[in-house]
Amino acid sequence: MPPKFKRHLNDDDVTGSVKSERRNLLEDDSDEEEDFFLRGPSGPRFGPRNDKIKHVQNQVDEVIDVMQENITKVIERGERLDELQDKSESLSDNATAFSNRSKQLRRQMWWRGCKVSRSEDVGLVGQHIQWWSKT
Repeated sequence: MPPKFKRHLNDDDVTGSVKSERRNLLEDDSDEEEDFFLRGPSGPRFGPRNDKIKHVQNQVDEVIDVMQENITKVIERGERLDELQDKSESLSDNATAFSNRSKQLRRQMWWRGCKVSRSEDVGLVGQHIQWWSKT
């Protein structure tokens, strides 16, 4: 993507511009507002005003440090919550699998009990038949 603003003017830009544009853009008569934003405030950097500024700057730096620590703690807490959620989902999946397997085993054991019961019944009937056939 091409840059939004050109850094260097070519000859066509300069010759194709209106005189007032050239004068405003190429002359070195910047406003005080522009100077303030480009170079910072001009004026004495000593005295009580400077001490107040340093004091306020120190307070701002302290607030920034506290906020950065808080953001770090929130991020770490979020990571721990993600880990906890993953473990919770894993436990839930394991519980569901255990429940399904226990139901399957219960049915299996019930059928096995039915088969044993039937085979005992068949054995008893066979013994009765043998006993009645001997008598």
